[in-house]
Amino acid sequence: MSAKAISEQTGKEFLYKYICTTAAVQNRFRYATATAETDWERLTQDHPWLLTERLVVKPDQLIKRRGKLGLVGVDLDLQGVREWLKPRLMRETTVGKAKGVLKNFLIEPFVPHSQEEEFYTCIYATREGDYVLFHHEGGVEVGDVDSKALRLLVGVDEKLTEDAVTEQLLVHVPDEKKEVLASFIVGLFNLYEDLYFTYLEINPLVVNGEGVYVLDMAAKIDATADFICKPKWGDVEFPPPFGREAYPEEAYIADLDAKSGASLKLTLLNPRGRIWTMVAGGGASVVYSDTICDLGGVDELANYGEYSGAPSEQQTYDYAKTILSLMTCEKHPDGKVLIIGGSIANFTNVAATFKGIVRAIKDFQGPLKEHEVTIFVRRGGPNYQEGLRVMGEVGKTTGIPIHVFGTETHMTAIVGMALGHRPIPNQPPVAAHTANFLLNSSSSAAVSVCVCVSVFLQYEYVWYRDMNKCRCRPALHWSDVGSKCLPPTLERARPINNPDMRVQILKDFVKQHFPATQLLDYALDVEKITTSKKPNLILNVDGFIGVAFVDLLRTCGGFTRDEADEFVEIGALNGIFVLGRSMGFIGHYLDQKRLKQGLYRHPWDDISYVLPEHMSM
Repeated sequence: MSAKAISEQTGKEFLYKYICTTAAVQNRFRYATATAETDWERLTQDHPWLLTERLVVKPDQLIKRRGKLGLVGVDLDLQGVREWLKPRLMRETTVGKAKGVLKNFLIEPFVPHSQEEEFYTCIYATREGDYVLFHHEGGVEVGDVDSKALRLLVGVDEKLTEDAVTEQLLVHVPDEKKEVLASFIVGLFNLYEDLYFTYLEINPLVVNGEGVYVLDMAAKIDATADFICKPKWGDVEFPPPFGREAYPEEAYIADLDAKSGASLKLTLLNPRGRIWTMVAGGGASVVYSDTICDLGGVDELANYGEYSGAPSEQQTYDYAKTILSLMTCEKHPDGKVLIIGGSIANFTNVAATFKGIVRAIKDFQGPLKEHEVTIFVRRGGPNYQEGLRVMGEVGKTTGIPIHVFGTETHMTAIVGMALGHRPIPNQPPVAAHTANFLLNSSSSAAVSVCVCVSVFLQYEYVWYRDMNKCRCRPALHWSDVGSKCLPPTLERARPINNPDMRVQILKDFVKQHFPATQLLDYALDVEKITTSKKPNLILNVDGFIGVAFVDLLRTCGGFTRDEADEFVEIGALNGIFVLGRSMGFIGHYLDQKRLKQGLYRHPWDDISYVLPEHMSM
């Protein structure tokens, strides 16, 4: 669910169009909008009632308690409305701690009524269902409705009935108004469900002899339901909260996001702030923002956003240059910090996304140095070592202070460094290896490490399959095409004289128990050629599992060759990855709960293999 606020005008338009009730809803569609560009002559032509009715005028910019703030003009004629707007329209106003410009006003007919005719109602979503609140006294002085209002829970897949409303909510309502209110509240609830509202408040709701009047309304809808509600919603707009302007850069990133399979989000909170973030992952973006606020940086936090879903180098470049452009618009007396953070990626090629960020840093190196920007980087995941190396190199070549950390550093540690709460380590990060980005101190670690590698296996299989189809000698492939054809399974960190014992154990097992190992034999032949060129180009555990699994499918006797190949082609190896990672995540979560501590990552260089005596090195 993505609950987003809509304007009062949009909410009332939805209500007037689609509510189904026997109650007589008055003043349907009788509203007009006034801005600095309003042509008043044209406005009165479109809404002739403006010339004959007494009017109410108020800002429609997601401002709460407008009456108490003196932001509602009541019982005015049209000329009185224009006079009331003069000192307010396009003027900066403070509401609580937020400062903003009043730009958009709503004009409606004035409804004379007594206090006894005002009611309060609200519907909002929770995990267990939707709560309907009702209070027999509404208006500006309604007070603490959470403690005063009667409430009724409508469970998921349950329906609200007029009898339930009458019996549980309308206890203190005069009998002559119960039928009208019950019908209206049930109709309102059905509208709330059908149009995927998450919050819908009316205060006051006026009921008199003529019918029902919706005077003030606040609402939120589930933005993710757009594909369902588009025919009824139309092109709904989500105005920014009061005090935060809508920036063209936000619209630019939203457009990039709409055209991409990746996720690119940007919200500007304080363009003058000194703390900027460029975070990979929606969950990680929340964690980093929370940590910044916890460490006292809330007033200096400039933006919120994330990039995820394996964006391309170009997409990451466009996202990064937008942030760098914004953060170098205005200097800060204390300089600025950019936190490029993230957890440990599952699929995203960290090196590829970092290349886009590096390009942007190079393009903005002048302004970055001029604005005294310091950059802190922490990331893990596929190919992250190369990404960190490139990021470190650009710091050296440009002279921009860039502090780079991998999975040996806690995810949010760079926030403390950036805000001066903890020292910046002088020593370079511990060398990391391909398989360590999920190795943790829990009983589920073995499961995670063993099966997470299958995310790479589909690619491994395709490479060896295509090479083996040619029925050529491995040496021919290597000598003809050189390193450009390097199989993805070849490890560039571990030399042949320090082999990965997991591979050796698996090799012995497979050779002993598998009916045939044609694809594995081919991979081992390739390894002989590559290690003769460079000793660290060995067959790694990811590739070994991939090719051995395909050999097993082909030769176990349970499948034909075509069936086995089809299982691999349609993503069986990736299915194992999803299953294994799910098991690993569950194990990690339960371990953390059991131990009452956060996720712990043990240093890779402190991990030893416990081997049978005859296999000890």
